[in-house]
Amino acid sequence: MPKKTKQKNTKNKAKHTKLMQRKLNKVRKEKEATKARLKAIVRKANESQNPSDS
Repeated sequence: MPKKTKQKNTKNKAKHTKLMQRKLNKVRKEKEATKARLKAIVRKANESQNPSDS
């Protein structure tokens, strides 16, 4: 039979989840920003190569 103990501490779990979500969101935003920058560079390069398309 399990021992009778006090309740589990869920505050640390909640804090850890919050921090991990913040970290993952930061990584996601950085990835999206990088993709956007690369798209802009590619678009600009294509426009400079083919000025008649515009």
